[in-house]
Amino acid sequence: MLLNTLLLALRSIRRNLLRSFLTILGIVIGVSAVITMVTLGRGATQAVQRQISSLGSNLLMVRPGQRLGPGGGSGGAPSFKEADADAVLSQIGGVAAVAPEARTGATVVANNRNWATTVIGSSNAWFTTGNWKLSSGRTFEDDEQRAGAAVCIIGETVRREIFGGPVGSAGLGEQLRIKQFSCAVIGVLASKGQTGMGGDQDDMVLVPLRTLQRRVTGHQRINTLLVSMQDGSDATRLKAGLRQLLRERRKLAEGDDDNFNILDTQQIAETLSGTTQVMTTLLGAVAAVSLLVGGIGIMNIMLVSVTERTREIGIRQSVGATPGDIRSQFLTEALVLSLVGGFLGAMVGLGGGWAFGAASGMRTVILPGSILLAFGSALCVGAFFGYYPADKASRLDPIEALRYE
Repeated sequence: MLLNTLLLALRSIRRNLLRSFLTILGIVIGVSAVITMVTLGRGATQAVQRQISSLGSNLLMVRPGQRLGPGGGSGGAPSFKEADADAVLSQIGGVAAVAPEARTGATVVANNRNWATTVIGSSNAWFTTGNWKLSSGRTFEDDEQRAGAAVCIIGETVRREIFGGPVGSAGLGEQLRIKQFSCAVIGVLASKGQTGMGGDQDDMVLVPLRTLQRRVTGHQRINTLLVSMQDGSDATRLKAGLRQLLRERRKLAEGDDDNFNILDTQQIAETLSGTTQVMTTLLGAVAAVSLLVGGIGIMNIMLVSVTERTREIGIRQSVGATPGDIRSQFLTEALVLSLVGGFLGAMVGLGGGWAFGAASGMRTVILPGSILLAFGSALCVGAFFGYYPADKASRLDPIEALRYE
């Protein structure tokens, strides 16, 4: 009986293919929009998490001044010293590494080429705090760091723009001029790509901190302390201890405000991930409105179908079809339309998500749950909006239906 009902529904849909296709178009658009939004939203969330984690694992960034974010600046607050980094490493439990960092903009010249980039001065701990690896070469020797030797490690962008050639050891051993002094290239950093804000992480030159202070900037100011926490350490307790230590070292009275700020990259990642998830949910809900529009289209066309087939309904009733049989037939037609629309919408949504991800360079994350949710929603829409026309057909009076012209 169920098979016969399904065959009758398919036969009725096939009689009006164009009308049936236009009917399910709303379902197709709704399902594909939901899947595309969820897929891209999940990909954006993972991209944010990867970009934040590329800054460093369990990383705290300590800067002078009270304000965070763009335009924060130091506000006249005193900068840090190398001794502050040593004190944090030795006196705060749960710290894996501390890297003092200073940076400035400069034009580097070599191989008859020049390139405007960022010059960073730090120690070997910088590699640990920032999760940096070398694609070739070596890090700084201890005596090079103490003496402020004329050595440098370049990012992949600087290597490509200055020395050219494929990724690898090109540029090693060459001389690179930074302002008024030349340094030997001893290493090339493995590429990290762009940040979430579009900045190029590979566009940099790394030198020992004292080299930067003595040969480039001419002062000993340190812009940032990069503090890497050990796995499993209590971030709240560590930040409280770090804050107290820095207040003591900067001689702040009990009532004074902090003249530094502590930025936790893990909190940033969680906040941004939560924001993208909320936006994904919101966009998915907006896209789901198309499903309601598609459901209204199904109800409309099924009411038209009932009117057109009134005489057919009367004949079926006269030969023994029960109201339940009539109701099942029309409800099955509505469900088939919804399921076909859901299937086509899923294919369009997955293809659209993949194409957009490939064009934007964003990783496409397909969640089986989103596909099941879209199919389930389409099925519910078909059942909800198809029931009234099916029930109306089942309540027709056989005599009146046979008289209908």
